[in-house]
Amino acid sequence: MINIQEVIETNEMILHENLDVRTITMGISLLDCTDSDLDRLCDKIFRKITEKARNLVSTGRAIEAEFGIPIVNKRISVTPVSLISGAACRRPEDFVKIAKTLDAAAENAGVNFLGGFSALVSKGMTPADELLIRSIPQALACTEKVCSSVNVGSTKTGINMDAVRLMGEIIRETAEATEDSDCLGCAKLVVFCNAPDDNPFMAGAFHGVTEPDVVINVGVSGPGVVKHALETVRGADFETLCETIKKTAFKVTRVGQLVAQEASRRLGVPFGIIDLSLAPTPAVGDSVADILEEIGLESVGAPGTTAALALLNDQVKKGGVMASSYVGGLSGAFIPVSEDQGMIRAAERGALTLEKLEAMTCVCSVGLDMIAIPGDTAAASISGIIADEMAIGMVNQKTTAARLIPAIGKKVGDSVSFGGLLGSAPVMPVNRYSCREFINRKGRIPAPVHSFKN
Repeated sequence: MINIQEVIETNEMILHENLDVRTITMGISLLDCTDSDLDRLCDKIFRKITEKARNLVSTGRAIEAEFGIPIVNKRISVTPVSLISGAACRRPEDFVKIAKTLDAAAENAGVNFLGGFSALVSKGMTPADELLIRSIPQALACTEKVCSSVNVGSTKTGINMDAVRLMGEIIRETAEATEDSDCLGCAKLVVFCNAPDDNPFMAGAFHGVTEPDVVINVGVSGPGVVKHALETVRGADFETLCETIKKTAFKVTRVGQLVAQEASRRLGVPFGIIDLSLAPTPAVGDSVADILEEIGLESVGAPGTTAALALLNDQVKKGGVMASSYVGGLSGAFIPVSEDQGMIRAAERGALTLEKLEAMTCVCSVGLDMIAIPGDTAAASISGIIADEMAIGMVNQKTTAARLIPAIGKKVGDSVSFGGLLGSAPVMPVNRYSCREFINRKGRIPAPVHSFKN
């Protein structure tokens, strides 16, 4: 039971500390939609999504009104599209048609985003995988709500460097295809290593093949809540610091658990996981960077940043697993530059570099997220950045990702702006030395020796 003190604390967190449920995401399996006829396939996809998600948004709004808990986004994730389309798609344009169908279904359901225009190619690519990947620039340019992801590596299989090389080219093409909107397409495209099947956060959400037919996953966030709690123990020792973060994460996760159970009950859909991620927004007071600076850094990027982030990430997870038996997804701390005012400030003043961000990804929840880079960055260099990030995930047995935005026509010192939750980002410098010969080698980087466990 939730007691009156918890109710009072939750109200304070909502009113003054930017606590929210970032997303209710309905995962929908499309495995039973497979068809050799493209038109029939699209029709099945549209009908299943709109039928299963018809009450998702209204249910979310009803829970918001009844409990007073802001639910910022209502989203859908679907089975990776390459897995269901091989029999019907013969060219990239066929996959673009499916993307348009997904966009129409998302619009019909009233959700913010739909994830799952995805391919899982950590060991190799099927013809359908490659066709989907090559369709991504056009698909993201002609849709509004569709998000795309490609998993190119895992601890068990190694890194598919052919896919890494291709994704460097695809990211540049996506930037060029959406240049008129500050290369927005790249903000909806993420490259993964060890992608989880149950992540409710975009742009990387998809509905894994081991998941039930329909499931509800909830993502909660509360950077402002954690920062406010740490202000009350300023100057205290590390034990007090850790206990404060852990207890705060527990309270935040309890809010998500309540919303998830209510949504599951009202929709008649199984509850999957709570993703407790400190996911920042452009709003003042909703910044992971501000937490790290409250811990004692003059600026994010200073010596000690990686250690402070490791501490934060671990205590958030410890608090979360005490509050819910089903914590999953990407739970931890996100460090997206464009969505975090503190990160933006640190990057603009030169305290935070791409190399330091990469080091931080060794201990945080995901990876290089929403990083704007110069528009003339070579595709091979983009692939090299991706390869570095995938290697961190593979060797450390964790999920890592890269969401890079080559800002076409812009250079270091300029910025890109997307509005809303996606925010804006300063263009950050990229090492000018080439990795072309390394990237152009064919094949896979083998799995590390510690992957062989059974």
